[in-house]
Amino acid sequence: MSPIILFMLLLTSCTKDSNTAPSSPPYVDDDLEGPISRPTSGYGTDGTYSVAKISFASPVYKGKNVEIFYPQGITSPKPVIFYSHPYGGEESAYNIGLYEFIAKKGYVVVFAPYPTSGVTIDERYNTLWQSFKKAVTDYPNIIDTKKVGFMGHSFGGGASFSLAHKAFIDEGWGENGRFIFAMAQWYSYQLSDTQLLDFPANTKLITEVYDDDTTNDHRLAIDIFKNINIPNSEKDFILIKKSVLNTFTYTAEHDLPNTKSSYDAYDYYGIYRLLDAMIDYSFNGNAKARNVALGNGSAEQITMPSYNGQALSPLVVTDNPVPLYPQSKFLFQCISTNNPRGSHCN
Repeated sequence: MSPIILFMLLLTSCTKDSNTAPSSPPYVDDDLEGPISRPTSGYGTDGTYSVAKISFASPVYKGKNVEIFYPQGITSPKPVIFYSHPYGGEESAYNIGLYEFIAKKGYVVVFAPYPTSGVTIDERYNTLWQSFKKAVTDYPNIIDTKKVGFMGHSFGGGASFSLAHKAFIDEGWGENGRFIFAMAQWYSYQLSDTQLLDFPANTKLITEVYDDDTTNDHRLAIDIFKNINIPNSEKDFILIKKSVLNTFTYTAEHDLPNTKSSYDAYDYYGIYRLLDAMIDYSFNGNAKARNVALGNGSAEQITMPSYNGQALSPLVVTDNPVPLYPQSKFLFQCISTNNPRGSHCN
């Protein structure tokens, strides 16, 4: 595994990605890419809170800060999402739109940087874990560990499973609500077959892969999705595909979401909308939210917005994912000796 290769890949791939949900009239946004704006109703709409932030020195990564984004003015601790970033995304600005979206909706998100070179994978996992643990220990007035989500992209997507397992099993976090939201995930370390079979019964899962991704083999996500002990009713495997409109192309590449300087409809409709619903279902038991987040292919889940009569590609949802492309398409292949779960490749 070469961290530098993926780091450079992430820095040079700035393509924006895909959409979801019913049509909504466009309005002017200075940071919008493409003709379809953010939703104005339903899941995926921006919340009403202002965003506050606390930073503290990373307990492991010298010179870096862990950041907690939370709703300004709260008077009691709120449910939390622990976010694990991709290689090269160690500054929160890389994906600031996501963290601010979560805080605006009334929830807390903890962002923890880890180094991309000079350390082992186990050390990166430890950096994430120690950062999350310190946030919980030092800020109990902000973070409610009874309702917990783990979310991650690429390296962070693969890492989210073992981190969630440690939090759920060893620490007991999430007794009143638990979920994992993994995007374009890389290899998963520190995760045995036995651990995959003992996630708590209230754990829910969304796994997303992107059709234009040439970085991480979809088999990595398929392996974990199929072997984790979450019933099909509480998990969905989602593929986002490219949409070609007359005036704009929404691509589903590896860097979705990436809202450093702008966003597009795929950020809001393909990710934020489903996350919003997943939070509401996992933490509040809302059945309407379940039909959007884990609808098993329901219209409410897969329908993307339209523009001038042109519909974006619907989300592809399944409980039995199969690889659509040969491993040769991807930079990081399932069969690689770097994959600790290589024996599970299809």
